Amino acid sequence: MGEKVRWGIIGLGNIARNFVKDLALVNEAQIYAAASRNLEKANGFANEYNIPNAFGSYKELLECKEIDAVYIATPHTSHCELSIMAMEHGKHVLCEKPMGINRVEVEKMIVAAQLNKVFLMEALWSRFNPSILKVKQLVETGDIGPLAYLHADFAFYAMDRDIKGRVLNPELAGGSLLDIGIYPIFLAYLLLGKPDQILATSNFHGNGTEIQTSMIFKYPKAQAILYSGFTSRSEMKAEISGEKGSIYIPTRWHEAQGYIVEKNSEKEEFSLPTTGRGYFYEIKEVNDCINHGKLESSLWSHQNSLDLISLMDTVRKQNGIVFPFEE
Repeated sequence: MGEKVRWGIIGLGNIARNFVKDLALVNEAQIYAAASRNLEKANGFANEYNIPNAFGSYKELLECKEIDAVYIATPHTSHCELSIMAMEHGKHVLCEKPMGINRVEVEKMIVAAQLNKVFLMEALWSRFNPSILKVKQLVETGDIGPLAYLHADFAFYAMDRDIKGRVLNPELAGGSLLDIGIYPIFLAYLLLGKPDQILATSNFHGNGTEIQTSMIFKYPKAQAILYSGFTSRSEMKAEISGEKGSIYIPTRWHEAQGYIVEKNSEKEEFSLPTTGRGYFYEIKEVNDCINHGKLESSLWSHQNSLDLISLMDTVRKQNGIVFPFEE
């Protein structure tokens, strides 16, 4: 076991709260500081989670010599800038997904990681979820035969949210695709790779924010049907079917606590509860990589992040999803 990795948290919303609770469960990690642009908010967060240091600016946290790694949980629009700033201060970075708004941003971030010789990973926590690791293994060993069909969705009702908030604000790269559509796209990519062709269609809010997107990923011998939206709920189950059987990941599949295998009309349920909310596993991966001197994860590499953002760029281009600051 290496030294404890000392973490700083930038951006103190709901996702950071869940992350910090799970970070406390990782023996090799220590939460050292929290930063907000509002010192009062940083102090409140630090008091609530017994964090020794609070900063009223991101820069102050990044200048703190004791911090090894930074978790960035701000809105999408500042991921690139803050990650690069952190890496230029010699910090390892775990950046909330999507890592960047588009491929250009992700490329810049990877260059910064290489130049500064620091670890960088997109916080795609589902990749490290025990059930999803197991499902990938079952697919690879041919347990259900060659894949023919995958279905995954992610939707919740958000049309009553504040129009200036992160979810529906085009200035903050709002919309369902980058926020939650990334999960179904990730699952298709993880299990089937990059598709030969993408067919997609979106609906939009009056303010120009994309609020509903359906996608078909076409492969030589398989199709993936994917969906994200803010206009209704969806079951949020995933179905992965091959010639010999099917695997089902139950509701809220992206934070799976188990899976079901169906073969010869017989279903078998497997329970694999997560430690904490499930952020535990990605934090552990980052710590292990840092302690072994690795600059990227072999489970979710820089190339994986580039592939993922490229798929989202393709969907955006097809449907004319453009943010005001990109025009």
